[in-house]
Amino acid sequence: MTGAERRPTDPADPSIRTFTEPQVAALLAEVRELGAKFGLLWPSATTDSVVDGRVLVRFGNAPTSTVLNLLALLRDAERAEVPSGS
Repeated sequence: MTGAERRPTDPADPSIRTFTEPQVAALLAEVRELGAKFGLLWPSATTDSVVDGRVLVRFGNAPTSTVLNLLALLRDAERAEVPSGS
């Protein structure tokens, strides 16, 4: 599925409740790594709390769906990069 075909993850999506804090922390690490390549820095982004079964992320108390959607965009951008020298 390409980025154009992918729909954003909704904050109310039931699958969001399956993510644990360590899993979300790993997603944040990936966001930091991929985001740095594009000048996007979130050094203080961490998991915050669990509300109604959903792990919140501390960069504005964003829901896990925000991290998933941002990560999908970064992955698409990384794949779309033209290798240097081409």
